[in-house]
Amino acid sequence: MSGSTTDSASEDEQSGSSEAVEPSAQADDEKVAAVRRVSEAGRRWRAAQLAGCAALLAVALTGGSIALGALRDGGGTATVASSSSAVSPGLMASGDLDTSIRAIQAHLRSQPRDFGSWATLGLAYVEQARTKGDPSRYPQAEQALKKSRELEAGNEQALAGLAALAAARHDFKGALTYADKTLKQNPYNERALSSRIDALVELGRYEEASKAADLADERRPGIPVFTRYAYVHELRGDVRTARTVLEQALATATTPGDIAYVASALGQLAWNQGDYDTALTDYARALAADDAYLPALEGRARAQAASGDRTAAIKGMEAVVARYPLPGPLVALGELYEDRGADGDKAKAQDQYALVDAWTALARANGVNADLDTAMAAADHGDKTAALKAARAEWARRHTVHTADALAWALHVNGRDKEALPYARQATATGYRNASFLYHRGIVELAAGDKKEARSHLGSALKLNPGFSPLGAREARKALKEASK
Repeated sequence: MSGSTTDSASEDEQSGSSEAVEPSAQADDEKVAAVRRVSEAGRRWRAAQLAGCAALLAVALTGGSIALGALRDGGGTATVASSSSAVSPGLMASGDLDTSIRAIQAHLRSQPRDFGSWATLGLAYVEQARTKGDPSRYPQAEQALKKSRELEAGNEQALAGLAALAAARHDFKGALTYADKTLKQNPYNERALSSRIDALVELGRYEEASKAADLADERRPGIPVFTRYAYVHELRGDVRTARTVLEQALATATTPGDIAYVASALGQLAWNQGDYDTALTDYARALAADDAYLPALEGRARAQAASGDRTAAIKGMEAVVARYPLPGPLVALGELYEDRGADGDKAKAQDQYALVDAWTALARANGVNADLDTAMAAADHGDKTAALKAARAEWARRHTVHTADALAWALHVNGRDKEALPYARQATATGYRNASFLYHRGIVELAAGDKKEARSHLGSALKLNPGFSPLGAREARKALKEASK
């Protein structure tokens, strides 16, 4: 992935050229090296110091509900908006997003007033930002979508693209607004139907999200809708339906990107239930379709760790982080190092956690709300006061099971367990089967003096997914013994 070329953006936009949003030729490893240099500076970097490096650092966004968000958004390019007639739909679905973007850019140089292609380019940049780990693509996506609307103010492709962009930046109210505007024009727009489900889920409006998923399934059944339909059911504890729907979606998948995407979602679902053999099989299916698909590589490493193969897990997670240092894998690798405890592992772990600080600054510099990511990482491995501030800010914006869990845990690590307890309960109220949530609730209950409830939820966490976290599972076992005295 290449860096952004923004210096001439204003001039190029006025001339109608696509150069303003065309990547340069910098190599991925240069960005990764730049991030590594940030980690050596430690946690005291400030956003102002990092701003000049924004185009160089490779960072990424875990979607809406963090780990699962990335899977729901899709891994191949098949979910990028349908392209204009000037761009081959087959190319967009081929799995080679970079080639697709270059083709669109070439077309726009000769046809700069093609509003549909500008919208498609904007959507492609949103997808590239997520899959390539480069938030500098978000301003480029915004610019391309703005250009599309300047040429044709009400075109549904641009509106759907703005919904996707808002969701990627964690502006879920904005995503819902743009999705609704799109659907007023075209009730069958697949991208808008999908974005609407995502936005409602991430706003914690689960009943509405369920109805939106049913409606989308009636209007535009297909892989983007099926995967979201499955996740809505998983959030309600209906794992059987979620897996059935995903298996059906996989049976209909034909492109490598779609196969990798759905198989990885199946792997994540199995891992959440502690079924590591099935998870490894699902990730193998994903990697057979696309051996470089990051969610599958990350998921396989987590399943390997949970299965006791720490060596393979560390090797796999190191490979993921070396390509794109995302917050989730960074924290996971740091915890794997801590759990191993070899010479130098403590320092290696701290390097990973420091990179999350760089990611947070870069994400915010490119218009992304990163409070939930900050709260979760900082609560365990950073500034606990900052974790609580971020968790409170995110809770003020949206009430989801994930934000409830984050706020409960941030309150706990700051010694405010009685205040944390209602949020810990709310995180588990929908029936969502998540071992981390159960673990957090059990720890909060133990600290608040309720040993009976603590035993129940700590035991449930370890029964559901005994390898949910290298460090968390160890602490859960220790706390369960304490609660049993």
